[in-house]
Amino acid sequence: MKTNFSLLFYMKKQKNYQSGNAPIYLRITVDGKRCEITTGRCCDPLQWNTTSGRCNGKKDEVKSLNAYLDDLQNKVFEAHRQLTEKDDTITAEKLRDQFQGKVAKQRTLIDIFKDHNQKMEALVGREFSKGTAERYRTSLKHTVEFLQWKYKISDIDIRKVNFDFITEYDFYLRSVRKCANNSAVKYLKNFGKIIRICLSNGWLVVDPFARYKNKIKKVERVYLTEQEIESMANKELASERLEQVRDIFLFCCFTGLAYIDVKNLKSCNVVTGVDGDKWISIKRQKTNTPSRIPLLPVASALLNSYRDNPTCLNTGMLFPVSSNQKMNSYLKEIADFCGIKKPITFHIARHTFATTVTLLNGIPIESVSKMLGHTNIQTTQHYAKILDIKVGADMALIKERYPSI
Repeated sequence: MKTNFSLLFYMKKQKNYQSGNAPIYLRITVDGKRCEITTGRCCDPLQWNTTSGRCNGKKDEVKSLNAYLDDLQNKVFEAHRQLTEKDDTITAEKLRDQFQGKVAKQRTLIDIFKDHNQKMEALVGREFSKGTAERYRTSLKHTVEFLQWKYKISDIDIRKVNFDFITEYDFYLRSVRKCANNSAVKYLKNFGKIIRICLSNGWLVVDPFARYKNKIKKVERVYLTEQEIESMANKELASERLEQVRDIFLFCCFTGLAYIDVKNLKSCNVVTGVDGDKWISIKRQKTNTPSRIPLLPVASALLNSYRDNPTCLNTGMLFPVSSNQKMNSYLKEIADFCGIKKPITFHIARHTFATTVTLLNGIPIESVSKMLGHTNIQTTQHYAKILDIKVGADMALIKERYPSI
């Protein structure tokens, strides 16, 4: 990288200076930013030549002083050459440190990433969720594998991370890792946090993401219709295992709870609401925001049916919830039994609550947002945008008021 570099020797008199020698300083300037170094030498101001930055005279002590300043100048130029040769970012401070033999600690990407993740792990449960920590662990894993794939190295100087690095990483995620657009963008968003830490600490001067542009593509959220909910609720299933998964899924369809929140649901989370009826009161693990949901009769009945379940009695939980992976696997079986062709995962229950159970039944979007524990109503609005059924029903009312002329 080309830089504007200059150096200057000058005299620096003290405020109370009256007579005698004054100290000589060296000023290094790079791209308009400067730093100063004392040379450890003095000179009579009457002998100092400000134009040449040297002492006038032919005496041996003058020649010795000027030779010393020449030597310092040559060392600064050599330091500049060394930084240029390393393709390092040159600043006045770095040039000064190189000249003085101060070797700056090398900061490497993976070490910084690991340090970030260790600190995040220590704060899981207080400031971060387990899911967030897991995403950063996966992001670090992808970064390590990308370095090996692209550069055949296990780590890299953080100053080498530039725009080309970001675009190659983006390509790697989409091609080698076969990530969909939204997954690739999210991994790079996680990576971007590490870069912002480096920029804030001055370990990076130029933001490698400055020209990177990629956006999350809107994905149509899948949800169950009333008919599909009824089909699932009334279907006789082949095993108790499938019945339990079906019941827990339906409970979430009528409460909007996410997998982790229903898994952690305890009796203390069932409270008496302002209307005197039973409500669910939790803090969402994902966002740590409060969520209070009135219990519909069907949800209350599902809850009561597991009051004497042995697993629940042993664990203190209200439902016998298996791992998310197992729940999703069983749900696919249940969907096949019920003839539901949609790609069903446990999170579809939350979508179903937001659409079929609430918005389609005229519940205001502000109330839906509060029950879902969304931190931003725009998140809830994504559900409202896909409800063509509701739009059709609303417009039908207008049709009655404006018949054909």
